[in-house]
Amino acid sequence: PGNLNATLAIVHSVVMYVLRLLIPEDIPLNEGLMKGVTLRVPTSLLNPPFPDAVEQCPAVVGGNTETSQRLTDTLLKALGLVAGSQGTMNNLLFGNERFGYYETIGGGSGAGPGFHGADAVHQHMTNTRITDPELLELRYPVRLDRFAIRAHSGGEGRWRGGCGVVRQLTFLKPVPLTLLAQHRTQAPYGQAGGQPGRTGHQYLIRQSGAREPLAGMGQAEMQPGDAVVVETPGGGGYGKG
Repeated sequence: PGNLNATLAIVHSVVMYVLRLLIPEDIPLNEGLMKGVTLRVPTSLLNPPFPDAVEQCPAVVGGNTETSQRLTDTLLKALGLVAGSQGTMNNLLFGNERFGYYETIGGGSGAGPGFHGADAVHQHMTNTRITDPELLELRYPVRLDRFAIRAHSGGEGRWRGGCGVVRQLTFLKPVPLTLLAQHRTQAPYGQAGGQPGRTGHQYLIRQSGAREPLAGMGQAEMQPGDAVVVETPGGGGYGKG
């Protein structure tokens, strides 16, 4: 009933991506990867029905940005290729009747056999980059107070998971704010004895200094001087330290 529904096209893309990771060399994307694969997906959030009545069709925005990430990590875990990454795109949106702004925030990637996870990056099913601070502050009524690596958020192990991000924005005008993010309860998994990464966390700092919790899938009304702080998940570690 929510907006985390995916489509068969999204599932198809995830499977092709994971299959490419099984091949120990870089190859062009090609349909031959799926020649030996048959997908059987029952009616579910991965294959919802789309009736002719448009108002009855399921919402899929979160399926493209969030469910695809979780499905990728699930397949990678089953195949034992790598520890879990942040598993979300930390979608942050705000705006009013005159403008809308949408950014996604990176986090830690999972470690694997012979390599540490990367800090503060998007990974797997993603194709976005974040707006430069100068352009953000020039075009929108916000101030970027902090954009930093979230220290010690990656899982421990022989190879360490990547660290997440801390991002803090202060608003200069009243705007509604929406956050769509995952791994706020369940930590990104460690692999082969490695420890899980830290879950994500977020909260509001009102102009008065009072702190308010914000759900991983939540909304808030921001007033001038209010700030939002988003701490993104770290990746899991690989191997016993």
